[in-house]
Amino acid sequence: MRKILLVTGGSRGIGAATCILAAQKGWAVVVNYAANAKAADDVVAQIKAAGGEAMSAQADVAQEDQVLAMFSKVHTTWGPLHGLVNNAGIVDVTARLDEMSMARWRRMFDINVLGSMLCAREAIRQMSTRHGGIGGSIVNLSSAAARLGAPSQYLDYAAAKGAIDSFTLGLAKEVAGEGIRVNAIRPGLIDTEIHASGGLPNRVKELEHLVPAKRGGSAMEVAQAIVWLLSEDASYTTMSLLDVSGGR
Repeated sequence: MRKILLVTGGSRGIGAATCILAAQKGWAVVVNYAANAKAADDVVAQIKAAGGEAMSAQADVAQEDQVLAMFSKVHTTWGPLHGLVNNAGIVDVTARLDEMSMARWRRMFDINVLGSMLCAREAIRQMSTRHGGIGGSIVNLSSAAARLGAPSQYLDYAAAKGAIDSFTLGLAKEVAGEGIRVNAIRPGLIDTEIHASGGLPNRVKELEHLVPAKRGGSAMEVAQAIVWLLSEDASYTTMSLLDVSGGR
């Protein structure tokens, strides 16, 4: 049976690494992107060149109409999902709370929290035995920031990821009897493009001395954990918050 996986924000960083690795493990992968079609198509091309199956799908996860259209496209083209990775997320420029705007907070939570909840809702409607599905696995991307708080840098991002932790724990209990496992990964300092988007392109190098492992992590190291949680090797693992943080 073909296993179908949707990875939001799958065109770069941890999302792209997850798409590539999952395809190697036999998943048919949907590479979601918000705006950069070329980056998503590049990931799809890389997967197909290696003999895997993939397609791209546009949707801003903060926009319900776009998410509904994406899920409909995937279901019509390939059938119901078996896996979802809620990876799409943003940071903003470093700031204290008293320097942040309401517009920034709304964008942060619309994408990082509500987008994940929205995609999970639609995935459950396809996966749950309650709705005639055969079960599946959801992996949410949280962050070590949920534990650390990210003071004077990304306090709003940390708060959003704390919400993802709570969401993961509650949803896992809610659908455990319907064949769906729900877990979260909490990456630490990972060398991806997200730091540059927050104005700190050298953040990993500058902070790696704070990590007990004395280095930043790679996107593929996080992807390994995500793909394991998606797999049947983790068949009795749900409601877990797995730190991939080098000990930080």
